[in-house]
Amino acid sequence: MKKLLYILTAAIFLISCSEYQKVYKNEEVAPKYALGEKLYNEGDYKRARNLFEQIVPGYAGKPGAEKLMYMYGNTMFLMEDYITSSYQLERFVKKYPRSEKIEEMSFKSAKSYYMLSPRFSLDQEDTNKAILKLQNFMNTYPKSEYFKEASDLALELDDKLQLKAYDIAKGYHHRISSGTQFRDDYYAAIAAFNNFLNDYPGSKYKEKALYYKFDTAYLLAINSTERRKEERLKDAIKYYNKWKQSAAESEFTEEAEKHIAEVNQELEKFNNQ
Repeated sequence: MKKLLYILTAAIFLISCSEYQKVYKNEEVAPKYALGEKLYNEGDYKRARNLFEQIVPGYAGKPGAEKLMYMYGNTMFLMEDYITSSYQLERFVKKYPRSEKIEEMSFKSAKSYYMLSPRFSLDQEDTNKAILKLQNFMNTYPKSEYFKEASDLALELDDKLQLKAYDIAKGYHHRISSGTQFRDDYYAAIAAFNNFLNDYPGSKYKEKALYYKFDTAYLLAINSTERRKEERLKDAIKYYNKWKQSAAESEFTEEAEKHIAEVNQELEKFNNQ
């Protein structure tokens, strides 16, 4: 029985392939549309796309063009070809602004951009673009069934940007604390942490950023010449106080207390002069 079932399945598959090859090589448009739609509905997106690609360029303005473009854009999305789907779905949105599928396609276009966002350590141009697309979708369709997912995706991407900015600043600090710093790394680290804190005041990385900003100032002050040390020690105390205000409990407390004690001890020398 199993052998018979296997033979029947193989036969159906061969017939299907034969029909596909015949239509694919034929120049007639209607059979390509019909078989492409059939394959699309069956989930055979690769072969459906191959047929759609042959007829899409010359199908604009014809009956069924909107449906064809809907299926064509969706095949790209469902096949995870997000570079192409981002373009094709956006093209659909611009071409058919009154379509009943406009909301769905707008969301999938924005999500395609989300899927192109790289890991945080790489350039984040695509991430910024995806956030803009998702925000535009949410502004346009505030009551959409896709709104929550769009919001969650945008928040995830925003967190990636935060991590990127924090990691850049932390990289300067790492070079300083490991002794491999360049001359300007102290100032670059403090500037990077300032930028991060200004851009993301509510970030979950805020407390860490404030601590490492203080730690950078501490290292700069301790390693300064006598001419600049007093001023930098005072800056370190200022940054310590800002960190302390945001850190009820912190993994850095013990280390921070040691450092601020050293800063106060060094500053006391200037007060006694």
